[in-house]
Amino acid sequence: MFRAFLKVSDRCEVCGEELHHHRADDFPAYVVILIVGHFLVPCVLFVETHFAPSYWTHLALWLPTTLALAIGLLQPVKGAIVALQWSMGMHGFEHARKGARRMCMAASREGAVACGVRRPASVARR
Repeated sequence: MFRAFLKVSDRCEVCGEELHHHRADDFPAYVVILIVGHFLVPCVLFVETHFAPSYWTHLALWLPTTLALAIGLLQPVKGAIVALQWSMGMHGFEHARKGARRMCMAASREGAVACGVRRPASVARR
């Protein structure tokens, strides 16, 4: 789905779905800030109230943790937001979804691989 760390490919390499329609913009960053903040704030408050470390200790603990969580979550969250836009048919994906649905249904009748998922032989025979 990605051709660089946060650059979404124009097409899916597996099924050829056009992905250039997406408009994730700043939303992934907002979601990552929300997730990291909701995880770290209680942790910071717990450490402060139970251990009362120095400011340098807080800096040594929470700065790398914050950076690692934010950078680690940014790409999966952006992928999830692009997938959400696709599933809801937003920003030009509606036309692509209808075509992909027809293609997947036709391929599933033949038991072929559609969108990277192979149907079991028992289901394909029906």
